[in-house]
Amino acid sequence: MKSISAKVSNGCQVGTYLKCVDNSGAKELQIIAVKNYKGVKNRIPGCGVGSLVVCAVKKGNPKIKHEVVLAVIVRQHKEYRRPNGMRI
Repeated sequence: MKSISAKVSNGCQVGTYLKCVDNSGAKELQIIAVKNYKGVKNRIPGCGVGSLVVCAVKKGNPKIKHEVVLAVIVRQHKEYRRPNGMRI
């Protein structure tokens, strides 16, 4: 799979609520950690498109509710910049 050829700005951070876009039964997720994040002390970890995050299921199927799951960010509202200067 080809990587994103852009500088992705961090559109989400720990505590952000996300809509789940797969068929697992979860409807809403909350980010509780960002995998492979290397930051400084007391900085809230951020993540963008393509980041692997640890989430808690807040709404959805009763069997999967309150589970801790891994997720990948596939969409965000915050634009990101391509090498030619265009923002998406």
